[in-house]
Amino acid sequence: MVEAVDGAHEAVVWKVEPHSSVAEADDFDRSSWQLDHPRFKIERRLSFEERSFSDLSITGNLRPVDSYGSMHSFGAVPTPTSPAWSPFELPPMVNEAWDALRKSVVFFRGQPVGTVAAVDHASGEVLNYDQVFVRDFVPSALAFLMTGEHEIVKNFLLKTIHLQSLEKKIDQFKLGEGVMPASFKVNNNPTRKTETLMADFGESAIGRVAPVDSGFWWIILLRAYTKSTGDLSLSETPECQNGMRLILSLCLSEGFDTFPTLLCADGCSMIDRRMGVYGYPIEIQALFFMALRCALSMLKSDAKGKEFMERIMKRLHALGFHMRRYFWLDFQQLNDIYRYKTEEYSHTAVNKFNVIPDSIPDWIFDFMPCRGGYFVGNVSPARMDFRWFALGNCIAILSSLATPEQSDAIMDLIEERWEELVGEMPLKISYPALEGHEWRIVTGCDPKNTRWSYHNGGSWQFSLSLVLLWLLTAACIKTGRPQIARRAIELAENRLSKDGWPEYYDGKLGRYVGKQARKLQTWSIAAYLVAKMLLEDPSHLGMISLEEDKVKAPPMKRPASWTA
Repeated sequence: MVEAVDGAHEAVVWKVEPHSSVAEADDFDRSSWQLDHPRFKIERRLSFEERSFSDLSITGNLRPVDSYGSMHSFGAVPTPTSPAWSPFELPPMVNEAWDALRKSVVFFRGQPVGTVAAVDHASGEVLNYDQVFVRDFVPSALAFLMTGEHEIVKNFLLKTIHLQSLEKKIDQFKLGEGVMPASFKVNNNPTRKTETLMADFGESAIGRVAPVDSGFWWIILLRAYTKSTGDLSLSETPECQNGMRLILSLCLSEGFDTFPTLLCADGCSMIDRRMGVYGYPIEIQALFFMALRCALSMLKSDAKGKEFMERIMKRLHALGFHMRRYFWLDFQQLNDIYRYKTEEYSHTAVNKFNVIPDSIPDWIFDFMPCRGGYFVGNVSPARMDFRWFALGNCIAILSSLATPEQSDAIMDLIEERWEELVGEMPLKISYPALEGHEWRIVTGCDPKNTRWSYHNGGSWQFSLSLVLLWLLTAACIKTGRPQIARRAIELAENRLSKDGWPEYYDGKLGRYVGKQARKLQTWSIAAYLVAKMLLEDPSHLGMISLEEDKVKAPPMKRPASWTA
């Protein structure tokens, strides 16, 4: 393992290993890698320090910022050396999770390259659950990185960037060069004894929509790998540098946009079905912001890199201002919108998007507490989607898109509205559910996204997705609220293993296993393991969290025409 550099403190990290290391995957037997019980290996490792994008000049000079060393003071979290957690005895549920995660590993020509979406042998139709999804693999990758098993993550990053270079066509239309695959699978030809990778860029997806989020997750994971290993060599390879530039070219290209946000189609992200998230969804904007910051810390300062770094810096400041100013909602802002005047034609307009106050849904007035706030689901001309989306808000905290005050307000909201947003099985993807006529119009009568089910259990309204558990835990640790994460994990532990690690839960409180949920869902398993390891060793947070930009944001002043 490559030693980390520029570390400010030492941390005890625990490492779960099979009997053979992943790096020796060419030689070991696959079944033994999958079935062997993990064991601890305690080692000393220096943390790899964060590089703040505000301290990165175009010449590539770097200055480390504060580390997460102080986060070891959270107290009651068991560690590998504490009596509550023996270094040689994993709790049964953790053992079971590791066994299930290893059984989900996919091999290509003897090398582990990812994990399948689900290992549900009892299900009749496999559909695409036997594929390696880019977004789904992220929690699995983090689990492996946290235990020192870097090779599977490196292989995944290299294979997916190779797939990016393939020609991508849907019918007669050629997709952008930088589009990353939504997923891939290994095709075996027993006659020729060959293995090939087959990628899906959206041509097989529901609605035939290309995945906008895949490229962002790839960049975020590349940075996590670099942070975990302290090894810059992978991110500095020509393949990875070119891959990042191709992804960024798609997002930073000039067009007819008047906003710095990305215009997206329905179904282009984790919400891969029609759910009324077209336009400028918070999930994509938060991932976009985080990917830009991650890319800025990894791009080389050569001629091509400098050009992109300059464009990224400009976009980050514009995007941060736009999101914090127009997507943020708290009690005072809701009251201001309620009093908006409409049809303002001037650069001094207060109601810049011409949001009609009568379009504010009734539920938001009772839902919004006096203490708390969040980034709304979508903002576009004459349209504001007031729904809560967990993934976008958690990423906003981790990327520092949310200011410290906004991050605290999001945590306050979760505490104040625990029953609505968490319930009995964390965590609701969105809130509230689409019902009746609204469900018919917005989803097109989608039989899978019925009220309180699947994506419509959080908008996705009340269906709970356990993949969000690790994101919630990371956001809680960053904001100094680990007790919220512990409470959520305890709720999950009451049911998760007993119910067979389902994909999601249904119902207003998340009491029922999802109507079409797959069992042994890999992201549920990996999210639980990552959440547990984050609480045990909060220094892992540095892999997936970015410190606040030190450059002052443009001042946000009220227009001269503003009236109370």
